[in-house]
Amino acid sequence: MEVCIFFLQSMILLPGIAANVHQVKSFLNHTAYLSCYFANSQKTDIRDLRVFWQKGAVEVVHEVYYGQEIQENLSPKYVNRTKMDMDRWTLQLLNVGIVDEGQYTCIIQHREKGLTKVIHTSECSLHIIANYSQPEIAQLHTGELKPNEYLNLSCSSRGGYPEPRQMIWVISRENKTYRLIRHMDVSQDAVTKLYNVTSKLNITVPTNTITNISCLLHLGEHLGSLVSVPLGIGTLSSLLLNKPI
Repeated sequence: MEVCIFFLQSMILLPGIAANVHQVKSFLNHTAYLSCYFANSQKTDIRDLRVFWQKGAVEVVHEVYYGQEIQENLSPKYVNRTKMDMDRWTLQLLNVGIVDEGQYTCIIQHREKGLTKVIHTSECSLHIIANYSQPEIAQLHTGELKPNEYLNLSCSSRGGYPEPRQMIWVISRENKTYRLIRHMDVSQDAVTKLYNVTSKLNITVPTNTITNISCLLHLGEHLGSLVSVPLGIGTLSSLLLNKPI
């Protein structure tokens, strides 16, 4: 059986072949579903089609060879990790990891009268999501603090992906709410590729009013935000803040 690897950079798109990239999101260690977006309007028999997925230019992810799923040409990391739903023309990529992020291409060839030609291609960009832990506020001091002394706080969240956009401190007192953006330290685990983030806040100890402090982790577009459990501080007198929202 011949090995057929397409170098997409040099492919000429035929009429009817899609060029747009479909965005796909999947949670870490779950199954990703990558569609070929193939209507098969001609009702072509699967035994006359060769369907395969590849990542980048050279990694073969899955292959259906004229009706039969084969593994001879697959990149080793995809062996026993893929299934093809031919009714929906959708590839299932099992137990996805962060290393699986990237661009995938579905290529369909038609065999007719001894000739084989590409009749369809589609591209999917796979993005992996791992849930961050709920942000947690900690007080970075020992002993009792007196009014007007400085209170050092940190807010941390762990084990998420992709890298979040920012962490915002939310401070509420006297029916007013303030937001502060402080530097966010970001570290990435060398093995898991998951991110841990921490932000710090330095304020004065309150004296005359009850204050609630929370931190908000903004994960990015379409991913939402996570908020910590509020930290209640007895009072607050002199806090260097931005203008109220």
